[in-house]
Amino acid sequence: MRQTLIIIITLLTPILARGELSVFACEPEWAALTQQLGGDRVSVFSATTAMQDPHHVEARPSLIARLGRADLAVCTGAELEVGWLPLLLRRSANAKVQMHQPGYFEAAMQVERLGIPTVLDRADGDVHAAGNPHVHLDPRRLLRIAEALSQRLIELDPAGRTEYAGRLQQFQDHWHARISQWESEAAPLRNRRIVVQHEDWLYFNEWLQLEQVATIEPKPGVPPSAADQKRLLQTLSAQPPELIILAAYQDDKAARWLADKLNIPVVTLPFTVGGDEHSNSLTALFDRSLALLLQALGD
Repeated sequence: MRQTLIIIITLLTPILARGELSVFACEPEWAALTQQLGGDRVSVFSATTAMQDPHHVEARPSLIARLGRADLAVCTGAELEVGWLPLLLRRSANAKVQMHQPGYFEAAMQVERLGIPTVLDRADGDVHAAGNPHVHLDPRRLLRIAEALSQRLIELDPAGRTEYAGRLQQFQDHWHARISQWESEAAPLRNRRIVVQHEDWLYFNEWLQLEQVATIEPKPGVPPSAADQKRLLQTLSAQPPELIILAAYQDDKAARWLADKLNIPVVTLPFTVGGDEHSNSLTALFDRSLALLLQALGD
């Protein structure tokens, strides 16, 4: 009996050693980053997938229950989740992950944000007062976010300090090398004129020096009408852009119509981890995005 008990305990030990911190990630990019930085010391759940618009998520009971059991919530912030996360936080009744507590982490607040409006007016559409929230599309900013997130993991799990520090160093070494590689590969993209569906790509465009000349949405979060489409076509016809960029979760109907009229390609990029079958990690997300853009411009 004693020998059987020892065997059972031995088999269970690796399971008990994992998942010391339960992490609720609002988006797939933060689930991937937290897992990379935490390894076996974290158990990570992503509240959304790459095929969901992160602005609009249903506050389902299952999400409330997940957040209620979490030690740490890792979200974008900058009002990206304003339509659903406050309700989840309130109904979860989990004091550890409420705003301004150590168990609540906003990635966008760790870096300089672009697109901060000087005047706030709801008539201008879905404008974020804290600036554009889609900071994960600039790998340079991801380096700073990773450092801040690693420190938060150490704060919540001091016993794992050495492991967290080691994993952060591995991430930084790998990421610096890949950024240099990506920037070299992306040289042909510089100053290329593009159109986007929504203001998702501000950080990505700044990093790669893509020139965004128009947005299909007349105002952020407002679908274009037929009249809006015709006006945009007229504006762009004199000097057509070279391609239109969409996120995987976006409806491509308006983009396809405009692309057909201008005779330019539409490129659907994964936008986040899991956006297509190739983009199963943060590294693969940028590998795939650059490959698709370069292929479209080459064609």
